[in-house]
This record gives sequence, structure tokens and C-alpha cells, in this order.
Amino acid sequence: MSLARPPYDPELRAYLESGDIPALDITVDRIADLRAEMAQMSPPLADIVAQAGLEHTELSVPGPEGAPDVTLSVVRRPGASGAAPCVYFIHGGGMIVGDRSTGAAAFPEWIERFGVTVVSVEYRLAPEHPHPAPVEDCYAGLVWVAKHAAEIGVDPERVLLAGGSAGGGLAAAVALLCRDRGGPRLVGQLLNCPMLDDRDQTVSSRQYEDALVWNRQHNVVGWTALLGAAKGIDGVSPYAAPARATDLSGLPPAFIDTGSAEVFRDEDVDYASRIWAAGGQAELHVWAGGFHGFGMIREATLSRAADDAVHNWMGRVLDA
Repeated sequence: MSLARPPYDPELRAYLESGDIPALDITVDRIADLRAEMAQMSPPLADIVAQAGLEHTELSVPGPEGAPDVTLSVVRRPGASGAAPCVYFIHGGGMIVGDRSTGAAAFPEWIERFGVTVVSVEYRLAPEHPHPAPVEDCYAGLVWVAKHAAEIGVDPERVLLAGGSAGGGLAAAVALLCRDRGGPRLVGQLLNCPMLDDRDQTVSSRQYEDALVWNRQHNVVGWTALLGAAKGIDGVSPYAAPARATDLSGLPPAFIDTGSAEVFRDEDVDYASRIWAAGGQAELHVWAGGFHGFGMIREATLSRAADDAVHNWMGRVLDA
């Protein structure tokens, strides 16, 4: 018998029922096809930057020891001078799809509002590159940014991590690595509907077995690609699945948001609660009726409210 579950926001439900949002067919056998489909769905970073009249530089920087270099896209105001705050962005895609252009539609507004430079990192994808490749790529890129801040015109004391979905999970993991390795200092971690827990045992994960956009079955594919046979068993690293961390003290302030009608709801709420329990700072928003990734419906009232909350928090932590 299926579990009762919170309803979708009426405006968002209408978008789901319109057929404008395609159902995702996510299986291990379709990962290559999914990557091609994803590439067609989001405009290239270069196009987004050109339309907004921004500067765009591509850098190849040292990756983890013994691994390939990491590509960083640096996006900023034209002619920017001085040391700007930095948003270090990690894209989503369930650990299996996406690239540094994914999610880049948000960059122009961040740059306009806050005067930031955005650095978007390209990390290796699973299953070809399982844990720890993705998180180590992200960490290596961040370390380079902090060490070479003057070269790209950013303030190493005002670096904000940001990511959504799998990118949110990787951002949380990178924050843990920064704490544990004495890495770059961060002013905050912006975790949008983060993918944190490989165990898929929460109520919300069972409520959304068959959700249209991202559901429990999709989640199993993503985590299995990253972890293989280790998924769901004891001993998984918190740098792979941050929900596994037993100590959430000493982390930078977190912004965590999620929808009430999505698979990640309960693990995200729990992560914020455990940050508070450890004496840390977290701002949590659970958007009533929001499905996973509802922010892509830019014109929806709930999406605009969620954007406003993100921007309010970003302004506070970047000005602190």
C-alpha cells in the first residue's frame, strides 16, 4: 500500500500535469543517453554569460594527487577590479549527469545583486569515476581558488560554497573536508535540496517512490553509481554521503532548503537539526508543496519566494 504524502502546491501541480516537464527515465543503462539529453536541456555557460554581458574565463588547475586537472569556469562583471566575494558552485545531476553549465542560469543575478565572482567546477561523474573522485575534484578546485585568489580577483576570506541536489550534497561534503583538513575558510554553505543520504530509509524517500522529477528509484541509481556495492551499508564515508557524519560541529553557516513533497525532505531537515544540535548555524526552509527542483519553474509563486529567501541569506553572509 502506498504511503500518504503531502500534496503538491496547486500551481506547481499544474505544471506537472501539463506535460511540459518530461518524466525522467533514469537507469544505469541510460546514463550516456541521459547526459546527452541533459546537455540539450540547459544552455551552455558561454551563451548565458554572453547574453548577460559578463566576462568568462576557463581555467585548468591541478586536480587531486594522481588525477587529471580540474576545469573551472570563472564568471564575473566585465572589467571587475579588486577582490570580490566568491561563490564556488557545484552543479547537480544525481552524481551521474550534468556539467559546470548546469544551474548557471542563476549566476547573472548573483553577480548583479552581490558583486560576486562565480567559479563553477567540473567534477568527474560516476559510475566511471566513483567516490572519492567527485568530491576530491571539487575540493581540489576550491583549494586552488583560495591559494590563487589574487589571480582571479576574489577575496579568499569571502568564499561561499553553493550547490543543488547532488551539488548540494557535494558542497556539504566539501565543507566537511575543509573543516577536517584545515582547508579554505568559508563564509557559508548554500545547500539547495541537497542529496545527503545513501540509505534511502526516510519516510519522504518512501513517499516519493514514483515522483516525476526525482524519486527513490532514481536516487538508488545515483548512489549505486557513486558507491557501488557499498551503498546503504555501514562504513560509507561522510565525504560521500554527508548524512553519515557523526560530528557536524565547526561548520560554516548553512542554508538548507527543500520541498515538503520531495524525496530529500527528511534527510535535509535532519541535517539542519543535527547542525543545530552541534551548536552550529543553519537556516532551514521547507517549501510547502514543492517537488524536487521546483525552482526551475521560475515564474511560479513558490519558486520566487524560495529565490527571495536564498538571496536574503546570501546578502547576510557575504556582508558579514
